[in-house]
Amino acid sequence: MALKESEAIVLRTYPLREADLLVTLFTRLEGKVRGVARSAMKSRRRFGGALEPLTYVRAYYEDRERQELVRLDSCEVLESPLVFEVSYARAVALGHVAELLDELLPDREANDDAFRLALAVLEALRGSDPWIPITYFELWMTRLMGYLPELSECIVCGRALNGSRAFFHALNDGLMCSEDKRLASSEMSVESRTLAGKMLRASVHSFAATSEGKAQAADLRKFLLQSLQRHMEKKLVTAGMLERIG
Repeated sequence: MALKESEAIVLRTYPLREADLLVTLFTRLEGKVRGVARSAMKSRRRFGGALEPLTYVRAYYEDRERQELVRLDSCEVLESPLVFEVSYARAVALGHVAELLDELLPDREANDDAFRLALAVLEALRGSDPWIPITYFELWMTRLMGYLPELSECIVCGRALNGSRAFFHALNDGLMCSEDKRLASSEMSVESRTLAGKMLRASVHSFAATSEGKAQAADLRKFLLQSLQRHMEKKLVTAGMLERIG
């Protein structure tokens, strides 16, 4: 059978038997694909550093009849995250991108919007501050998955929130006004809602000079993570790691 060729982002690798690796790729051609890279741990010619997580590669792989896993033949590195300094915060942010893609995307379903988003955010994560790229990525993944509600009106009464106070709850899908908020709700600031609106209309690179650190849009990220984890019905490992970053 002829080899398939596709741009891809390496999401995860696991040791398999002696020198093999089980690899999860997010390919541009057909979405998330899982495969085996034979002798990958000792074949520098075919793989080298191409299977490091979040490496952007050109992958060559073969589908075999009646087998779920593809056979990964080789990978050509197009861009590696290891070319730039990898601080702990950046490493966790990269892991967060990989975990969200792996958990949210179905197998064998092409999603060019998500692929282009991932590439743009990976490029934005070259800087020293990961918070704006991470916020942007969570917001757009929530939207692309169909989970993002309208942020300008109360989900209970439909009243326009505009510049008024808005609240969210872990068990609700949207924002609530002061009169309809539930007990133990959290508040989302006007500034965070404004930033979300701008992010939905512009590229991630438009916000490179506006980062103010972890505190900026922390309430928005909390809201997005609650929504994503509620729909996934599981906790994200990297979410807790991000929370512990000072």
